Amino acid sequence: MNNFSYTQAGSAKEATGLLKDKPQAAYIAGGTTLLDLMKANLQEHPQLVDINTLPFKGIEQTKDGLRIGAMERMSDVGENKLVLEQFPAISESLLLAASPQLRNMASIGGNIMQRTRCGYFRDAAFPCNKRVPGSGCPALEGDNHNLAVLGTSESCIATAYPGDLSVALAAFDAVLTLENQKGKQRQVPVKDFYLLPGKTPQKETVLEPGELIVSVTIPMTAQARRSTYLKVRERSSYAYALASAAVGLDVQGGTIRAARVALGGVGTKPWRSPEAEKALVGQPATEATFRAAAAAALRGAQPRKENAFKVELAQNTLVQALMKVAG
Repeated sequence: MNNFSYTQAGSAKEATGLLKDKPQAAYIAGGTTLLDLMKANLQEHPQLVDINTLPFKGIEQTKDGLRIGAMERMSDVGENKLVLEQFPAISESLLLAASPQLRNMASIGGNIMQRTRCGYFRDAAFPCNKRVPGSGCPALEGDNHNLAVLGTSESCIATAYPGDLSVALAAFDAVLTLENQKGKQRQVPVKDFYLLPGKTPQKETVLEPGELIVSVTIPMTAQARRSTYLKVRERSSYAYALASAAVGLDVQGGTIRAARVALGGVGTKPWRSPEAEKALVGQPATEATFRAAAAAALRGAQPRKENAFKVELAQNTLVQALMKVAG
């Protein structure tokens, strides 16, 4: 690990100012992802800015929905009564992630910012366009069994966000509040926060240098209350999703009035599927409808040799999640 200095920021202005002076510095909260990357020499920062004392906390109902501070810990949010009652998919996405020890340390903002688990990105012995733009993507023809089939490019096929929470957030129209070095805030929908790889896979989000995630707000809707998060993985605990689905339905008289669908583990970002939602709305809540929606969600898939199984797996995962919500 490279040498670095450590500073505890007393305010958001101080924190963003420190990164303005040292653009290669990094924020640290729980550190459950950042320290792993630094130990593997995948990220080198001359300075770490501790933001744990910043007042970005709280889980509260507002006029815009449920507001969650970026410094809240995953376990606290997943076990919160309001989250459990109004957003079961959000709670499940958090409590199915990592281990209890990591959930107790990891912050919501840090979870949203975690980086890919692609083996080629994580091993500096290999080229990787995310680490060194223009060096190549060995995953295209190599070990790609756990990589993306949606939103890929000839530069990158990594599941850029490997976690669970942002999949559920994208499904339910969550909005991030970001704060920059001048103290100005802006709102960005989670589904637009992450970028497709295209020809610039090293740029993963719309976050500008020095910007901080302050909070996330989720609208309170009927489909959010009737929701679930289903995760399929290679082992039953502490593993990332091969495929996952966050879904919510508003069903009246057996007919689907509104639907929300997002997929994880299969896209180069948390994959909101308007195609699946369109196939669901106005239709009866039946298995046949759900299978038609699943087919629509994966219609644009571009699988590789070792991850072609993900197309059927993701379809079946989505169908099972919809059946669970529909009862």
